[in-house]
Amino acid sequence: MALNKNALIRYKSIDKCLQNNYRQWTLDDLIEACSDALYEYEGREVNVSKRTVQLDIQLMRSDKLGYNAPISVYDKKYYKYEEEGYSITDIPITENDMNVLSETVEMLKQFKDFSLFSELGGIIQRLEDKVYTEKTHQSSIIHLDKNENLKGLHWLDELYQAIQKKVVLKLEYKSFKAIEANTITFHPCLLKEFNNRWFLVGMGNKNKGVVNLALDRIISIDYDFATSYTDFEFDADTFYKDVVGVTVNQGKRASNIKLWVDRYNAPYVITKPMHHSQIIEKENGDGSIEINIKVKINFELERLILGFGDAIEILQPERVRKRIHQKLKKATRRYEEKPD
Repeated sequence: MALNKNALIRYKSIDKCLQNNYRQWTLDDLIEACSDALYEYEGREVNVSKRTVQLDIQLMRSDKLGYNAPISVYDKKYYKYEEEGYSITDIPITENDMNVLSETVEMLKQFKDFSLFSELGGIIQRLEDKVYTEKTHQSSIIHLDKNENLKGLHWLDELYQAIQKKVVLKLEYKSFKAIEANTITFHPCLLKEFNNRWFLVGMGNKNKGVVNLALDRIISIDYDFATSYTDFEFDADTFYKDVVGVTVNQGKRASNIKLWVDRYNAPYVITKPMHHSQIIEKENGDGSIEINIKVKINFELERLILGFGDAIEILQPERVRKRIHQKLKKATRRYEEKPD
């Protein structure tokens, strides 16, 4: 059964109402909730008839959509879920659903070598693992790295909606360097993740170029409907092309960074390049290699290089070599100092 978008919005609205046991819901209440939801999503008045909502409830009760929602009527006019805590969003996957998912996974896997579908690789694998887990009732065989204590993730959906609807934001933001929080008028255009940390990308009202704001430093979010959104042209692939991470030193050109990598870490750097521009310039007899990457120098690049310790040496340019050398000497002094 094909479902249109408006029907799905109505089902979700009815479901949300009936989950609220602190209020009694008449048919007119449900009609009003559906109308409000459609106006919110569509931005226009949609006439929802009594007959439409009655049919929606009938379908939600049935097995046609797989919901089998336990909707009952009491006092001849109020609707409720008989089963406390029920929601159509929590229904288990049926055997038929599992078969369809299995067939879908197999079909998608056929396209893994096409560039158009290359980004689906990870999604397909996770879906395949989910299907396997549901079918066999065994533990998952794919474990994804996640940190439940990451701050700022609760802003993701709200920021996503603001970008989609092109709304100017008033952000209360406190950077690591700031003593106090500041209120920023911000025109968001992108959400970017790097190294398990999320950033909001956009422009401030002072037009100082594209700025990255860490979600974990956002204290509060408000909307500035009085300010018109600046719909500036922004190509993320081009903007971040010459950097490792998210920090872009705008106005500076990318530099060729030549590095020596020892024999033990060479295979790792070859199979997981430090940057897409990486090329191998020399393979030494002892198994070590010399590589070149063309990037803008930033904080994330320095952290990446320092993370390799003595396994990597910067050969060129000299200014970067000296900078890393100073940091390594400072780190060595910390270990040489005897603790109290």
